[in-house]
Amino acid sequence: MTTEQQTIVKNGLWTNNVALVQLLGLCPLLAVTSSLINGLGLGIATLITLVLSNTFVSIIRHWTRPEVRIPIFVLIIASIVTAIELAMNAWFHELFLILGIFIPLIVTNCSIIARAEAFASRNNILDSALDGFMMGMGFLLVLVLLGGLREAIGQGTLFANAHLMFGSAAEGLEFTLIQDYPGFLLAILPPGAFIGLGLLIAVKNSIEKHKSKKVVLVSAPVKPAEAPAQ
Repeated sequence: MTTEQQTIVKNGLWTNNVALVQLLGLCPLLAVTSSLINGLGLGIATLITLVLSNTFVSIIRHWTRPEVRIPIFVLIIASIVTAIELAMNAWFHELFLILGIFIPLIVTNCSIIARAEAFASRNNILDSALDGFMMGMGFLLVLVLLGGLREAIGQGTLFANAHLMFGSAAEGLEFTLIQDYPGFLLAILPPGAFIGLGLLIAVKNSIEKHKSKKVVLVSAPVKPAEAPAQ
């Protein structure tokens, strides 16, 4: 992996994370993360959209006139999202009903059109696909982490309704963290999503601040010892 590709990976997962740094796509992020499985379902759909849209935009970048590039990018994204929506409706119908309007709304996710315009339209196919994958993976991880956090605090469970995505064989994946837990409604309601995301952003910023302090300490010049007085 080249240095440039390593930078793409780091940007997608951490440095320029869509949800924690760019703060894009917050509407579906906050709306569907009431459980881990809901977040995973939307995260996978968004990841696939980012990879395919970046790839197709990179393929046609030399033949796309600047005046019409944005409508073409939107048309590509809309076509991909429509195919994903139909596939989810056919194979994951119950999960599709839960996610509802937020599947077609992937078309309006600013992060997808932003990656198509800022990166895929200017780079080769391999790097564009990698950028889409890592940006999507960074978004997916935040969705899953926030969904798991809210589900654990709000319901005291993890992997509830896993069968909606993995079939009846996955019903045993659900496990209860706290027996006879009465639940904490705030964590499942919209305010809980804002609070949870704010905590995740605070943790990331704290880690970045700690790392920057260590870099400063390491790079600080060491003063030479003074010679003893004669």
